[in-house]
Amino acid sequence: MTSKLAAVLPDLAPWRSSKDFRLLWVQGLVTYLGSVMALIALPLQIKDLTGSPLAVGAMGAVELVPLIVFGLYGGALADAVDRRKVIVLTEAGLGVLAAVLLVNALLPEPMLWPLYLVAAGVAALAGLQRPALDAMLARIVPHDQLAAAAALNALRWQAGAIGGPALAGLVVAYAGNSPAYAITVVCFAVSVLMCRRLSPAPPVEHAAKPSLRGIAEGARYAWSRPVLLGTYAVDLAAMFFAFPNAIFPFLADELDADWSLGLMYSAGAVGSLLLSLTSGWVSRTSRHGLLVVFGAAGWGLAMAAAGWTSNVWLVLLCLGLAGAGDMLSGLGRSTIWNQTVPDRLRGRLAGIEVLSYSVGPQLGQVRAGAMAGWTGVRPAVWSGGLACVAAVGLLAAALPGLVRYDARTDEDAQRRRTGQDPTAATGP
Repeated sequence: MTSKLAAVLPDLAPWRSSKDFRLLWVQGLVTYLGSVMALIALPLQIKDLTGSPLAVGAMGAVELVPLIVFGLYGGALADAVDRRKVIVLTEAGLGVLAAVLLVNALLPEPMLWPLYLVAAGVAALAGLQRPALDAMLARIVPHDQLAAAAALNALRWQAGAIGGPALAGLVVAYAGNSPAYAITVVCFAVSVLMCRRLSPAPPVEHAAKPSLRGIAEGARYAWSRPVLLGTYAVDLAAMFFAFPNAIFPFLADELDADWSLGLMYSAGAVGSLLLSLTSGWVSRTSRHGLLVVFGAAGWGLAMAAAGWTSNVWLVLLCLGLAGAGDMLSGLGRSTIWNQTVPDRLRGRLAGIEVLSYSVGPQLGQVRAGAMAGWTGVRPAVWSGGLACVAAVGLLAAALPGLVRYDARTDEDAQRRRTGQDPTAATGP
């Protein structure tokens, strides 16, 4: 019984083998618990100031350009400078922006434009930071522990995503926006102190300075690998069509269940958590492309069901199932990426990864807000879920290499396992 239980429980090998992994794990939890406060308070504050679903969805449009520009540049920067420094400085900048939200919320009449300005600034700093964070993992964790590390990182995110939104919903509902933003500021201050304890992560020898040519080199490498291209495309499609989080406040109103808003934001994390708690099998599978496809399709189906039903408890159940599907797809994407990308291109490929899993939700918020204003809130949710399933099916047919991916036989994965540079062997 013990051996069977150990086979499904998360593999803790990365936690035991790497001090830096432990630091990043705890730091990420602290950061998420703080930032989710702002994540809940910000759209609610815009809703209270404007009463418009389109105004809330417009956050995605404001964040889009900074994410694209700084995500790509952040990828090149992560390959050219010490990744630890990038993480520390951007984390400090995010704390400053949280302080701006706090000051604005304390005004007798809070202004609307600073909320959009901060949203754009957060997108820019997140774009700079995320490639450095993602590129750190393969350097601090052994190759054979990458899948387990991805599952543990997911578990960390879920712990914050479950407790954070529920707590934030209560804080905002009973204390207001200001305390939520104050908690965000404190969490970022703690996170900066923890990031300063990370080991230096200098670039590889003879690393080039950030440039458009370097960004283009990373893009050519990704384009030449159908498996990588498929992971980006599937995630982008899933988030664009089936990411309705921006209109959750209006969905809660329509269901006459204002109390459920925090639960809506955290339900997906509950589903993800249940999957992660039984993720021991991930370390023993090699067909990670199938996880990407089936997980994204499951996400879309569950979102379609959430929009179709009018029972709030069934909505929460469907959102939980959607979270499990998203987690399954995310584990597959993260493992493929870390198994196949060479270290000298890791930052630039992480920049492209940032675009796929960050730009998609931003565009998804715009789509959901616009559709909600045109067709109604629930049709905006279920139609997006069905479109997601159709898009994933078309992409799987167009990129069969993703479905056939096997870590035991993939050439890039084999070279990365032995410490070789795939670009040196095959060219971009």
